[in-house]
Amino acid sequence: MARAGLTADRVVLAAAELADEVGLENVTMSAVARRLGVKDASLYAHVRGLEDLRGRIALLAADEKTIRIAEATAGRAGKDALVAFANAWREYAHAHPGRYTATQAPIRIDPELAAQAPGPRRAIELTYSMLRAYALTEPDLTDAVRLVRSTLHGFVSIEAAGGFTHARPARSSWVRCLDALHTLLENWPASRRKDPARAEDPS
Repeated sequence: MARAGLTADRVVLAAAELADEVGLENVTMSAVARRLGVKDASLYAHVRGLEDLRGRIALLAADEKTIRIAEATAGRAGKDALVAFANAWREYAHAHPGRYTATQAPIRIDPELAAQAPGPRRAIELTYSMLRAYALTEPDLTDAVRLVRSTLHGFVSIEAAGGFTHARPARSSWVRCLDALHTLLENWPASRRKDPARAEDPS
């Protein structure tokens, strides 16, 4: 029987806070139960298990991060939007490292929950919308989306792991990386298309 006052949202929020403090990999059902002052069995009235709990953390984090990015980029376009987008992404990763990890980890998420969650879908829409200012069309637009995601995630992940040990501040490199990313997006290379009149291209 579910404990009075305990809800799925409370369980997920407690787990998300714990993930930020100790790392997503250290979140267990027992640890969450202790944080809430309940027995492990009480949690199973609200989540199916650890994988379900981590999936819910991922959806919560995706929603939170998307809201931040949407607020940061509202009314902006071009480089201003790119910088605001990137800074909101990095700030969320810094503020909520455990939750951020959940958004990038290969977690199996309940399809019904995923269908109801606006965060992941909105995140994709925001990224494509921001990049359309660079006048890219498919398949270049999707390639650019993947480049932006890879660049931002790669930087914040290395930063979080303490991988930037050079004396130059990471913030300075971040700013220059965004300058370079903007320049690349403005000068996107033309697609390489095979000439049907030519023989098989060995490259």
